[in-house]
Amino acid sequence: MAEPYKRLLIKISGEQLAGKYDVGIDPDIADYLAKEIKKVIGKGCQLVVVVGGGNMVRGAKLAGHGLKRVTADQMGMLSGLINSMFLTDILESNAIDTRCLSNVFADQVAEAYSYRRAVKHLENNRVVVVAGGIGRPYFTHDTAAVSIALELDCQAVLKATKFDGVFDKDPAKYSDAKKIKQMTFDEALANSDIQVMDKAAIGLAMEHNMPVIVFDPMAADNILRVSAGEQVGTLIK
Repeated sequence: MAEPYKRLLIKISGEQLAGKYDVGIDPDIADYLAKEIKKVIGKGCQLVVVVGGGNMVRGAKLAGHGLKRVTADQMGMLSGLINSMFLTDILESNAIDTRCLSNVFADQVAEAYSYRRAVKHLENNRVVVVAGGIGRPYFTHDTAAVSIALELDCQAVLKATKFDGVFDKDPAKYSDAKKIKQMTFDEALANSDIQVMDKAAIGLAMEHNMPVIVFDPMAADNILRVSAGEQVGTLIK
């Protein structure tokens, strides 16, 4: 088993936050994740959280028919901000000191993101929820997660999914799908069937040697086990 991590970033999708609903937010899912995150913070690991917005708006799919791609992507960032505001309150209701920092201008609802502010919060043992991606169009929340993890000196990106890692084929369709415990970035980029993160995010992680761990955060203690250095899900490095 590897050494415990000191600082991690976890990327949670909007779809996961929707839980049993087709759109919107499932409070039970958020509360469960908060309790799992609290276990990690209790062990001294600093945590950055990035939440996507796919439970409300997917910018790339929405663009067209008069709606500009830039506007659509901005709507996706705002969806991520809404999810981040919600998750911040749920974390704090579980007695987890949390700050929501936004890369889109939203001073009334979140602090403006800056590197020094985020690091100071982390050093004071606060969970930092970064909203709005990186504030620019054409960058997904996955790519933003890797970029923010690099900026904040995180040791790995935890990519939360519905399945416990990367499989050789879609486990939702094929019962004989086999989990891949470890793979290289080159393998992840070359295999078109692997779509756990967009290629830009994987490429950025590869360029800067940022490990990506793909796992199921809904399994009890999985986030804690990852933070402790245990083999969980799939490691891409």
